[in-house]
Amino acid sequence: MSKPTAAPFSTVSRQFIEDWLAGLRAICSEDHYLSLLNRSGLGDDRLAQGRVTLDQIVRLYQLAAVETGDEMMGLWSRPIRPRALQHLLTSVRESTSLGSALYRYSTFWNLLLDDHQFELVETTKSRALCMVACNEVPAQRFGHMLILKLAHGILSWLARSEVPLAGVDFAFERPPFEQDYALIFPAPVRFSAPVTALRFDASSLGPVQIRSTQDLDRFLENAPRDWIFTRSQEHTQSLRVRAFLTQAPWQDAHLVGAAAALHMTPRTLIRKLDADGTSFQAIKDGLRRDIAIRRLQVDDASIEAIAQDVGFSSAASFHKAFQRWTGATPTAYRRGHRTVR
Repeated sequence: MSKPTAAPFSTVSRQFIEDWLAGLRAICSEDHYLSLLNRSGLGDDRLAQGRVTLDQIVRLYQLAAVETGDEMMGLWSRPIRPRALQHLLTSVRESTSLGSALYRYSTFWNLLLDDHQFELVETTKSRALCMVACNEVPAQRFGHMLILKLAHGILSWLARSEVPLAGVDFAFERPPFEQDYALIFPAPVRFSAPVTALRFDASSLGPVQIRSTQDLDRFLENAPRDWIFTRSQEHTQSLRVRAFLTQAPWQDAHLVGAAAALHMTPRTLIRKLDADGTSFQAIKDGLRRDIAIRRLQVDDASIEAIAQDVGFSSAASFHKAFQRWTGATPTAYRRGHRTVR
């Protein structure tokens, strides 16, 4: 049985959004906070070590940005008032190049943020959007990720294709969930950097494509679905392997087949994956996990059928693996995360 494409099944660890949840909790009453979690499908605190789907992230963002009156939902010391994102898009849409859009992006946020200021660092060959702290406030990891990804998403929207990144730097220590960043940014990610920054080759910041008012409205309506998860499948070997696995039947989803599809030897692929900090089996297990999570949320197949469909020889081995992934049995996870369609 062939598997669906990767994008709908991407998940990140619950730890990845904990900074966001902490910021959100600080600006809500406890009842409102719990209501937001429940309505977005994130209300089961027993699954603190589990996985979070793109749909859940989008739903929480769309609920919280409206109901808290803060479009950055407690991530910064000053609330970002409603319609700020609309004004930002209106401004950058008038740019003649991606470089000038990056400048408009930086000046917009410099009017709104108290704890950080953006600086553009330019050389003949490179451009960097740097986020410089103005005080000793601890780095809000989700906030740093989100505001950089918004910049990349807006540039890609203006270019009508994903703009290549030379690298991404974060001014906080490497977190235990570092692999989640590979699903967000199509570039090497560095931690413990002097400043948080997006880095580009100057040649990648070309002219913009005209965007209509309808395009702008659609971007806002879909936010953050169109920009928070990367669409690139080429920036690391691990995502190229994942793309291969989404197309191959499970019986053919082996290292030799993946290496052949990527035009290299198995030994070379192992070495490249090791450089990405992962392995073929880890990627395969991650895809199995993400597909199983989505299946349990949205369809009525038996757990035994899902186990077989994602390549397990028995329901018992699937139960054991799923509990290791999420902290819950498949039955308990389905009961607590069922999506009404």
